[in-house]
Amino acid sequence: MKDLIDALTILLKYGNPEYPTHCEHDQLYICGIDPEEVSKEDKKQLKKLGFEITKEHGEKQFYSFKYGSA
Repeated sequence: MKDLIDALTILLKYGNPEYPTHCEHDQLYICGIDPEEVSKEDKKQLKKLGFEITKEHGEKQFYSFKYGSA
């Protein structure tokens, strides 16, 4: 749980969308945060916490298998 809270705390620095997440096929997607605006250091930390970047759903976004639905 701490890793997820740490990741969300990092992402909060870059926005506070009304609907911040979306789960699909055991993946948790972060909505409304542009990965291009996230610093290299924060991207590196997010990767350690289980988040990658994808261009699925038409735009770049962070996602994780670690925190998705089961």
